[in-house]
Amino acid sequence: MAVAGPSGPVLSREEVDRALARLGEEHEAIESSLFALQDHSGRRLLEGAELTGATKDRWAETEQAITLLWAHFEAYTDALTTARALRRRRRWPTQTELNELTELLRGSGVTVAGGTVPDAARTLTGPARLSERLSLEQLLARMNDWYSQAMEMVAAADAVWSALPARIDLLAAEAQRVRSLAHSVGVRPGAHPAGDDLEELLHGLNDLRSQVVSDPLSFVTGGRPDTSRYDRSGMALEDIRREVEAVLHVRDDADHRLMRLRDVLSRADRTLTEARSARGEVLAKIAASEVPAVSGAPAALNEQLAAAAEYRRTGQWHRLSPLLDSIEESADEELLRARDSLTAVTAPLAVRAELRGRLDAYRAKVSRHGLAEDLLLVVRSDQARRLLWSAPCDLGAAEHAVLRYQQAVAEAVVPRQAGPVDHKGDGR
Repeated sequence: MAVAGPSGPVLSREEVDRALARLGEEHEAIESSLFALQDHSGRRLLEGAELTGATKDRWAETEQAITLLWAHFEAYTDALTTARALRRRRRWPTQTELNELTELLRGSGVTVAGGTVPDAARTLTGPARLSERLSLEQLLARMNDWYSQAMEMVAAADAVWSALPARIDLLAAEAQRVRSLAHSVGVRPGAHPAGDDLEELLHGLNDLRSQVVSDPLSFVTGGRPDTSRYDRSGMALEDIRREVEAVLHVRDDADHRLMRLRDVLSRADRTLTEARSARGEVLAKIAASEVPAVSGAPAALNEQLAAAAEYRRTGQWHRLSPLLDSIEESADEELLRARDSLTAVTAPLAVRAELRGRLDAYRAKVSRHGLAEDLLLVVRSDQARRLLWSAPCDLGAAEHAVLRYQQAVAEAVVPRQAGPVDHKGDGR
């Protein structure tokens, strides 16, 4: 039975060998981890960066912890080397040697000296102590805990630096391209809202990159890089790009739209001129007729068209776009109004033309039925003709005369179509 000592039951030779083997494996794992931490790209970047905010504070703690980790590792290495040397003295260690090995492997036989040793119950920066005595197991647990915290901080900063700066640079380069395009069509700060938005976006991207580089930990959420500000900037740039492309479309289509507007307004003006001429003709040729007045061409539209042409000449595309939209709608309405005015003015002439056509059609019908010499029909036809071809023409009287002629034709044609009547046997 093993003899109990200050560190518990004395280890047997086999237990000592197993403990040394396990601690040796732990030693190799910790050494590999420390070298991996030493070579980590995030740690190298942190060492060379001008840090601010939470990252600056955390890195100061982590840097101290890494120094302490190496100090503790050296103490662990020394204790393990001492234990191995003691075990190698002889194949079958004495009871005294087993007692010493037990104390080394299980007891608080490792002294960690220095005024910056954190409290094991706290994280990286606890209250300082001048020295501590720990067991190898305690030392191992502490190093594993500190390593995890240090690696977590370094990896988090590295993840942000890997995820954001390059993407921000690409977005900034794209924003500069959009800016150059925007300036070419007059979308500039103070002249167009999109120009102001673009400048604000560029300043925001510059500030974002500076913050990401100097304080990457402020962009960590839930253990992952927080790209929400970058994502919002990307969506804002897309909105600005669409606005600039709309202005570009105006530039490319400006000549065609201006040409069409000039054509529409010219047609409206010609139509109004025709309506005014027709109104004079109606007043001279049609008696007792109410003819609506014809308004002139709208001066405001021509002034707006001149302003649009000036914007086109000076390349003020962002101002041209809304102006063209407004003029196009008004110009189409003006053309419709001119056509309606012409239709309203010429309505009496259209009525007279329809009556003349109807009279000619019935005269032709009379000729086909051999009634051209019918005295009543000749009289009524002449009456209608005189009224329709006189100036000014009384449309009411002319229409009444045409109707009387139609009735007379209808009465004359029906008996003729029925054929001769046989009067034999009627007693006459």
